[in-house]
Amino acid sequence: MSRRPTILSGVPVLVLADLPGRGDATDIVGAALEVGARWIALGADRLPGGFLDLSTGVAGEIAQKCVNYGVGLAVLGDLSAAAERLAPLRDWMRESNRGRHVWFLADEAELAVQLASKAEG
Repeated sequence: MSRRPTILSGVPVLVLADLPGRGDATDIVGAALEVGARWIALGADRLPGGFLDLSTGVAGEIAQKCVNYGVGLAVLGDLSAAAERLAPLRDWMRESNRGRHVWFLADEAELAVQLASKAEG
C-alpha cells in the first residue's frame, strides 16, 4: 500500500492498491488520515466483501465513516454489471455521483476531472 498520497487536481488522494488491516471502515479511513489524504481511491476489484450488496451494510459503514471524518471515497472501475443486477446499488451509485463525498468513477483520470470540477463549483 502506498504511504504517500497521490496529488490529483491539487487534492491529496490515497490510492489503495490493497486494503489496510482488516479492510474495514476504520482501517480504510485511518490509512487516509495517517498520510493526510482528503480522498481515498479504491479499485472496484479491491472492494471489501459484501460492499456491493448494500443489505450487508459494508458500503454504508465505509461511506459514513468517510463522511464523518471528512474524507471522500472514490470507487474506481467498471461496476456496470453489478449495477445492472442490483437496483439498490445502481440507485446509490447514481445519487452518490451527484454529491460531494462518494463517487463511482472509471479511473484516476476521471477522479482528477471530478475533483477539479467540484473545486470550481
